[in-house]
Amino acid sequence: MTTASGPGTGVSEAAGAPILWAVVGATGTGKTGLSLDLAAALAARGRPAEVVNVDAMQLYRGMDIGTAKLPETERRGIPHHLFDALAVTEEAAVAWYQEVARHTIAAIHGRGADAILVGGSGLYASSVLFDFRFPPRDEGLRAILEDELERHGAGHLFARLRAADPEAADRIDPRNGRRIVRALEVLTSGGQTHGGALPEAPVLWMPRTRIIGTAVPRDELVPLLDVRVERMWAAGLLDEVEALRRQGLERGVTAGRAIGYAQALAQLRGDLSEDEAIAETQALTRRYARRQVSWFKRYESVRWVDAREVDAASLIGAVAGPGEAAPRSEGEEQ
Repeated sequence: MTTASGPGTGVSEAAGAPILWAVVGATGTGKTGLSLDLAAALAARGRPAEVVNVDAMQLYRGMDIGTAKLPETERRGIPHHLFDALAVTEEAAVAWYQEVARHTIAAIHGRGADAILVGGSGLYASSVLFDFRFPPRDEGLRAILEDELERHGAGHLFARLRAADPEAADRIDPRNGRRIVRALEVLTSGGQTHGGALPEAPVLWMPRTRIIGTAVPRDELVPLLDVRVERMWAAGLLDEVEALRRQGLERGVTAGRAIGYAQALAQLRGDLSEDEAIAETQALTRRYARRQVSWFKRYESVRWVDAREVDAASLIGAVAGPGEAAPRSEGEEQ
């Protein structure tokens, strides 16, 4: 069990202005269940709470099995926001998410409730939690780069990015054409290529913020993730993907490339066998979990817990105080 925590105020949160809570961590570490328990514990103390999704793939309607999205019937009557917000043909952009998520949180606080941001998409979480600015866009330049991507492939553009900004290239998957195009767009426009700009000493967007991190030892998490992927196929992921395919999943810039969905599409096309699709999904899920751990470890003053063992009520008043939670440095986009 991971129990190390940053310095906290130890003050009671039973009264006062609404708080922004964040429950973050790697996939499969129990964030969803802990968020529900935390909401219940807050309600027991007279603090109503509502959940806000910060998992980029759970933004999509119909992407349920492959994202382990909590069914409405299991949400314990707690209001949930930003689930099923996009069609699979739409792009999940971080700048768009930041604006809509902050508006949602402000509305929750306006109702006198705490907001609980839950999920594992690190860049999305950081864009909400911290002072996070995005470089401008150049639609004309992007169109030119996307045309190059279509004609010459991601490798051609990645080589150009590597020559121009090796540090940026190190943070980007050479196969991720969308991110390579964005990096070149920003670089050519004279900006920084990491997709968002944090000040040297990052500050919280909202001072009354509390961050909880969920963690499971690596040797225990890996088999849990492998079994989770197998259960997704057994639960009908292929049928879900076939239905989404008819809605345009393969045209989706973001959704069609999601881990599990891309492999299921390949299986449906006959490019992968079921065993190969499952094995590839397991490998990519393990790699993604490592990236998530690296990202969230950069956050300071997080209360790290094992969600399988912690009592949510004990977390209220036990996490870092205002202004104490900030990432030490930038990391890789999720």
